[in-house]
Amino acid sequence: MLLSMGAEELMRLKTGAIAFLFVLLSAISALAQTATIKGTVKDANGGMPGLAVQLKDSETGRKYNLKTDKKGEFFSIGVSPGKYDVAVSKDGKVVYTTKFQVSLNLDVNQLDIDLTPAPAAPAGQEAPQQPPPQAQQPTQQRKLTEEEKKQIEEINKKNAEVTKENAKIGNLNTQIKEAQADMTAKNYDAAVQVMQQAAEADNGQHDQVYGIYGDALLGAKKYPEAIDAYSKAIQLGAASTRPNSKQMLASYYNNVGQAYARTNKIPESVGAYNKAAEQDPTRAAQFYYNEGAVLTNTGKVDEANAAFTKAIQADPTHADAYYQRAINSLQKATVDKQGKMIPPPGTVDDFNKYLELQPTGPYADGAKQMLDTLGAKVTTGFKTKK
Repeated sequence: MLLSMGAEELMRLKTGAIAFLFVLLSAISALAQTATIKGTVKDANGGMPGLAVQLKDSETGRKYNLKTDKKGEFFSIGVSPGKYDVAVSKDGKVVYTTKFQVSLNLDVNQLDIDLTPAPAAPAGQEAPQQPPPQAQQPTQQRKLTEEEKKQIEEINKKNAEVTKENAKIGNLNTQIKEAQADMTAKNYDAAVQVMQQAAEADNGQHDQVYGIYGDALLGAKKYPEAIDAYSKAIQLGAASTRPNSKQMLASYYNNVGQAYARTNKIPESVGAYNKAAEQDPTRAAQFYYNEGAVLTNTGKVDEANAAFTKAIQADPTHADAYYQRAINSLQKATVDKQGKMIPPPGTVDDFNKYLELQPTGPYADGAKQMLDTLGAKVTTGFKTKK
């Protein structure tokens, strides 16, 4: 009776796909458009060469460091739009500051700075302040060189491409939100249809799209197709330099591990879970537990317990791993001459550890029944109900 009860517990073991939809909407973000800035720094004698002109973004703190040429002129492409604090320095000393707005609406943002000293004011009056320069279309300014025109043409072309790509990303994120809502409602077939369209539009650019597509296929029980989608996500994600790329890869490996298990490709499933643990050690306990669940459900209890042990090593507070390791261990229990069941060493300790960690957990009653059947005591301080 005991062994059949243990088998029933084994059948309940499930692995779970890891959701990462919330990561996607921030990961596929809009690309930035940039602007062009041009200007002159002069005084009463004309253009001032060799001056440092620094633009510091008032919000992000990003700096653009420019230098005036022999005519006192400076020029830069690739400047992000926004409000800037401008500082002009000579020989390392700041001699002028102002604020300036860089706009995408202008072909060239003109910033001209006149350091000519203001005329002396009559006695008893303050000298008039020079108004800060503002961005404006160039008037009566020197003509752009052919090289500068070429640079502006290239930046405008890039901005047009960015605008097109941002529209595409916006559509992808809309489709992802729709698919997410479908999956939340367990309408997986609809989610598959939406994400298939998204994948076709994406054309192999964003690993996150294929990861979500794999989730929808997994929910729809289209396991071979899910494996293909996750494999594409892994291929693209491996080349990513995003800060969270390893965490995303770990999720892809975990989820494809589940898809492999559903198609009875156990070695591939185990390999995927191990790779998930390598990519994100902070979640290794859950990945090894999922591996143990797959192996348990296929009757490989020794390999399963090795996986549960790795889960416990990664996280000594993973209560379910203790319980499932104990259940598996009962498969090797013996019976003495008096008919008493003798569990393998460590089995009783595992049941007690589970009760210590999860005294009211979903397996608490089962653990108490097992300990009672084995004639062992609960040693965690957890009291049975009278």
